[in-house]
Amino acid sequence: MKPITLRQFFKQFPTDETCLEHLFDVRFGQGHKCPKCEREAKWYPIKAERAYSCQWCGYHLHPTVGTLFEKSRTPLQLWFYAIHLFTTTRHGVSGKELQRALGVTYKCAYRMGCQIREHMAMVDGESPLSGHVEIDETMIGGKRKGKRGRGAEGKTILFGMMERDGDVMTHVVQNVRRNTLQPIIKANVETGSTVNTDELKSYTKLGEHGYQHETVNHSAGEYVNGNTHVNSIEGYWAHLKKSINSTHIHVSKKKLELYAKEFEYRFNSRKNPEKMFPELISTFVQDES
Repeated sequence: MKPITLRQFFKQFPTDETCLEHLFDVRFGQGHKCPKCEREAKWYPIKAERAYSCQWCGYHLHPTVGTLFEKSRTPLQLWFYAIHLFTTTRHGVSGKELQRALGVTYKCAYRMGCQIREHMAMVDGESPLSGHVEIDETMIGGKRKGKRGRGAEGKTILFGMMERDGDVMTHVVQNVRRNTLQPIIKANVETGSTVNTDELKSYTKLGEHGYQHETVNHSAGEYVNGNTHVNSIEGYWAHLKKSINSTHIHVSKKKLELYAKEFEYRFNSRKNPEKMFPELISTFVQDES
């Protein structure tokens, strides 16, 4: 299956009302028990606000409460279309591109982009990794300084862990010291897993924590040793950097993790890209009660 086309999108969501109806259906649905009168009810849309009214007592349910749409005056159809754009691209969507596509101000487009990225991170979650896991770190932004670029002014360190042929998980870190990286590994990689890294000293002693630790020595020109390598996650870094450079030009250190989580969700959904849009418009942290 493929993601829905633009024509299919507007056929499914031709108006704000159809978008609100979708939110009501996925969060509550007809027959939902009214929190006030505690009766199963038929719910009617209210034209004056984004709400549905109980047939028995008139209590209002607001489908956007508890979602990224809650405090926004931007039409729901534009929100849904923005999410559609995020799920039909490999390299992300810039604020200027959203501004042009939606016909809103840049400030509004940038805010919407950030909220959609936060929502993508929430929906993706962070399930523990296991099996054969590649672990590596990279530097983003600034200018390279020295052979590997560590510690260069203006750079931000992004740390990543990837299941071989599986999911990836990334975090912005302040440094690459052992006491910074190993707690993240132990919290997110199941013991008993095979862990592949390069020769960075911060990864030593992982074997003492229940991992099968295997390394490749990049400084000696070794990149593959049998089934031991970190080529998969290095390929991911290359795609991430290319996407940032081509789409966003620059991402601040403060916002980098947000953008990294967007690409993380897209990568983790690569085998079923068609699920991203319906998942993002149907999955929310909490329901109104």
